[in-house]
Parts: sequence; C-alpha cells; structure tokens
Amino acid sequence: MHHNILQGHYNYWMVLLSFIIAVFSSYSALTLAAKINNASGRAQLGWLLAGSCVMGCGVWAMHFIGMLAYNLDIQVTYDAGITILSLVSMILASYIAFRITQPTKVRFRNLAIGGFFMGSGIVAMHYTGMAAMQMGGNLTYDPVYWILSAIIALTASYASLYLFLKFRNRSAASIAKGISAVIMGVAICGMHYTGMKAMIFTSNHGGRGEVPNSDSDMQIKLILLVCVSAAFLVILSISSLAVYFDRRTMRGMAYTDELTGLPNRYRMNQFFDAYDFQSPDNQMALLFIDLDRFKNVNDTLGHDFGDMLVRAVGDRLRKTLNRSEIYRLGGDEFLCALIGAGRADAEQWAKVLLEEIQKPFVLDGYELYITSSIGVSLSPLHGQHRHALLKAADTAMYKAKEEGKNRYRVFDETLDQGRIRRLGLENDLRRAVHNEEFFVLYQPKWDASSGKAAGMEALIRWRHPELGVISPAEFIPIAEETGLIIPMTRWILKEACRQNQQWQKEGFEPQCVSVNLSVRVFESQNLLDMIQCALTKTGLDAQYLEVEITESILASDIQGIISQLMKIRELGIKIAMDDFGSGYSSLGSLDKLPIDTLKIDQLFVREYESGSKKAIIQAIITLGQQLNLELVAEGVETIEQSEFLNGLGCSIMQGYYYGKPMNEDQIREWLSRRSESSSSTG
Repeated sequence: MHHNILQGHYNYWMVLLSFIIAVFSSYSALTLAAKINNASGRAQLGWLLAGSCVMGCGVWAMHFIGMLAYNLDIQVTYDAGITILSLVSMILASYIAFRITQPTKVRFRNLAIGGFFMGSGIVAMHYTGMAAMQMGGNLTYDPVYWILSAIIALTASYASLYLFLKFRNRSAASIAKGISAVIMGVAICGMHYTGMKAMIFTSNHGGRGEVPNSDSDMQIKLILLVCVSAAFLVILSISSLAVYFDRRTMRGMAYTDELTGLPNRYRMNQFFDAYDFQSPDNQMALLFIDLDRFKNVNDTLGHDFGDMLVRAVGDRLRKTLNRSEIYRLGGDEFLCALIGAGRADAEQWAKVLLEEIQKPFVLDGYELYITSSIGVSLSPLHGQHRHALLKAADTAMYKAKEEGKNRYRVFDETLDQGRIRRLGLENDLRRAVHNEEFFVLYQPKWDASSGKAAGMEALIRWRHPELGVISPAEFIPIAEETGLIIPMTRWILKEACRQNQQWQKEGFEPQCVSVNLSVRVFESQNLLDMIQCALTKTGLDAQYLEVEITESILASDIQGIISQLMKIRELGIKIAMDDFGSGYSSLGSLDKLPIDTLKIDQLFVREYESGSKKAIIQAIITLGQQLNLELVAEGVETIEQSEFLNGLGCSIMQGYYYGKPMNEDQIREWLSRRSESSSSTG
C-alpha cells in the first residue's frame, strides 16, 4: 500500500492563545505553590493539590489548543480514556514536583528531581495526548526532534523551578514568578511545537488522504474546545478561590494579634467605628490593662519568655471574659470592652481580673508571679467616642501605677487635669532648658563641733514665666523621664561652680558645694565631661565640688557607675551618698563604693525619739565611723535633734534649724553673719 506524508499548517492566533494559556496557568500554579511553604497540615495539602491541578489543567489545555491550531486534511478523533490519562499524568507530575520542592531550604538534589518530574510530566502529557489521536493514517517520530523536545521541557522546567524557589520568599517574588511562568510557558510550548515537528503523519489513502466530513470534524473540534474550556474554567475557579481565601486569610491576619490570637488594635478601631454611641442604651465600660514590671521579665528571662507570658495572659483574659471584646493593643497592654456594664460591674470585673492575673503562671518550668494595673473609663460618662474613652482609661491606668500598682482606678476629671498639666509642663520644660529659666538655691551645712559652715548643697529651681516657681517634686520626675535632666545637670554644675568661685573671689572662706546626680546622667556616659567642662570654664578647684548620689542609683549598672565615680574622684571631686538608709540596700557593696560622705536621711532624724529610728541612726553613725566616712544629718529642725546627733558623733548637719535654701545674696548674708558670730565667740 502506498503511504503519503501529510503536511499540516498552523493557525498562528491559536498558537499565541496556547502560549498565553501556558504562561497564565504556570503563573497561577506557581503562586499557589508558593503558599505551600507558609501553610501546614490540611491547608498545605490543599494548596499543593490546587497548584498541581492548575498546572496539570494548564498544560493539558495548552496542548489541545495547540492541536486545534494544527490543521491536517484528514479525519482525526481522540480516544477519551487516553486523553484523560494525559491530563492525570500531568497533574500527578506537577504534584510530585511541587511536593519535592516544598521545604523552605531546597537542596540541589530536590531541585533536580522536581525539575525532572515537571519536565517528564510535560513530555508524557504531550505524547500521551498524541497517542490518543485516531485517524486514517500512521504516526511516527523523528528521533532527533523527539529528543530535542524532551531536552527543552526538562531544561526549562529546571530553570523555572530554580528561579521560583530562589525568589519565592522575597519582596520581588511576583516578578520572579512572572519570569518563571514565562520560562515555564516557553518550556510547555517549546516542547509541544518541537514535538509536533518530530511527528510524521502518513496517510493510508492515495493523494492528500481521506477528506474529513465537515460536520463530524466540527463536532469533534467542538467537543475538544468544550473540554479545553472546562479545563481553563477549572484553572480560573481554583485561582479565584485561592485569591478569595488568601485575602480572607490576610484580612484575618491584619485584624488578629499574631502572638496571642486576640483581636488587635485595628479590629478594636473597627469595633468602635461600628458601635452606636448615640443609642439610648449605649452603656459600656473599658478596662485598660497593663502588666506591672513586665520589662523586668524581658530583661531577666529574655524576650521569648516575655512572649510566652503575654500569650498566657491573653489566654487567661479570654477564659475569664469569654463573652466580652478583648484586644491586645501591643507590648503588655490589653483592652476589655464590657458592653452594657456600668461602674459597679466594671469595678467588679476589674477586681476579678486583678486576682486572676496575679495567680501564678507556669511557663517552661518556671513559676512566675506578676501583677497588673487597670484603668477604667465609662461611656457615656467619660466620652462617647473611641479617643476620649481610651484616653480616660489610659490616664486612670497610669494613676493606678503611680499609686503602687496591682490595683484599678476609675477615671475622674481631676486625673485628666493632672495629665494635661503634666503634658504642658513637659513641653514648657523643654523650652526652659533652651532659655535657661532655672535658678539655684543653696542650703548650708553646719559643723556643730567647730561652729563653722561645712559646705552647702545646690538645689535647682524653675521659675515658670506664667505659673511661677514650680515645685521640684513636680518637674524633676518629668525631667528624668524625658532625659532633660542631663542638660539641666550640665547647667547646674556650671552655675554652682561659677557661684562658688565668685564667693571665693569676694573673700569668703572656701566652701564645698554639692550637686545631686540622677541615674540618667550616669546612663548618658557624659558625667566626666560635664564636670571637667564646669571646672575648666569656672576655674574652680576640684576639691570644692561634691556630687551626691542616691542608693536607688545602685539598683542599675553598679559596676558601670562605680567606674564613672572612680574617674571623677581621681580629679579630686568628693562623693556623697544621699538619703542613706531609705532606698536600695547597698550595705553589701558600701565598702566598694568610692564615696567620702554618708548623709543620714531626714526620715530618721525627724523621728529620732522613736526607739527603732534611734537605733538605726546609731547604726549608721557607727558604720560611717568604721569606714572613715564623713557623716551629715539631713532635716535637722530643732536644737534637740542637733544635740542628739552631735552627742552620737555626727556633728555636721543640714536643715532649717541652721538655714533654709537661699539665693546667692542671702547666702552672702548668712556666711557674713556666721563668720562674725564665730569671730565674736572665738
């Protein structure tokens, strides 16, 4: 029988369509596969199957679009079973390739195996699909083009998987996926059309072959087109569902705190925006919860342990207030919205939460105890919008912390007034530092045994241009919190040294002036520079400057503080321990501290007649004498206190009995008067 070789021709618009489908399905499949890395359990399997189906259907649809684009003047039909087998083989190959390259870190071996299965799947799908063709002729292959088509499929599959895996977790992942999808599309189409080039069609009939029945041929192509459309519809459906679930997941992540699983600040804002504050029945209470000393947990046990604690607190709040709105605002802050609750209900719930939170937490083998402070605001009493209620609850919470922590506080107007004043003073204090609105008062020390002045303490004061003189008890804490205490200390050091030098030039007996130091000054690491600068600019001898530290400073970086104190002591500066006995217990390291003076806190002096206070004063004086330290008693206001202290061996005293804080002119008068008194006595 004579066989004629048949030559087909392409519809190039259909060829372009096949390439677009290949690229689109590849991009969709790679997008779905990228989500496998960030999922687990059933979700991971779901994304894996979805990506595999999209890839398999895409390659299959491209193949048969390419077949529709190729016209042979011969009747062609398709075996349904083999056609379905070609689709299944591609889906299975895609599944294996994505599964093998699923881990976060993919080895070269995994990449090689994954690329092999992807490329082999494309080849298998194509030639299985070709085997499904039934026609009045024979189909053979040119081995060279057949091998070339397989090489194209394998090489492009390797390249596309490599690019995708390299960039899937980076911000430019969409560009990388696009490039990978184009390469994959080239692999699919290149393999298909190279494979088509490898095929040799021969007819069993003379001439051009059996002319196809137009109606039958159209029916076959219509069925094939419907199948291809169905496959493409599957791709679109899966991709659309993936986008929907992805957006839903992202939306959930955007409004859920990652650490605790509680709604976050954005979800809280949504709640308040939707809440009808104008309704007659709009009663609601907010409980603003902040953990006490949470920073200590992070500093001592580490941030991972702190995260575990926050998560455990969130779980406990959820169980305790299971029908209320609970939000984590960030850090160690939580908010509970009790809809329909009045003041009595809010206070009752606040007590319950305080008790629940202070119960022990068992975390990673540790039993941890922690407390909380709670601020309460009420709607409509304290406001009818989010900002007012949150501000009120926040203000009340900070007041609870100021009052000793582990308690709740209900907001009232006086708290708001205090907060407004504090914010105003903070802003004005910044201006005061720039404009040097401060002045210095000096409180003298007196040596009762010699009857002479024994130095003085420089005390900074602030004269506000509108509010007058502000109490240091009000502005010093603000200065320490904001760090403004550092430039303020630099200023008072220079001013105290300048004034001391001026008094000496005027002929007064040289006195040692002491300046108080905050822990923030030590933390700045600028103390040595401040003192050297003050002494250099004023020309004051270092022996006439003393700095005072408090025991609370030693609760910080004690070794670093000792190092800084040693450096300034080498200059000749004296160092005093202020308010000794009232703060952090420093007895264990007292002998290691480079100090010259102990100042007995006025708390003990004021109650010196008490048996316990008298015993403490005696112990401090004995301790100071044993360590060869100078002793100064603060808060001496009566002659009885003076005689008692002098009798125990503490002759240097400071207090209103000898002199209140005075300005520079008043100090001149005081020094002159005391000098004349000493001369007449002598």
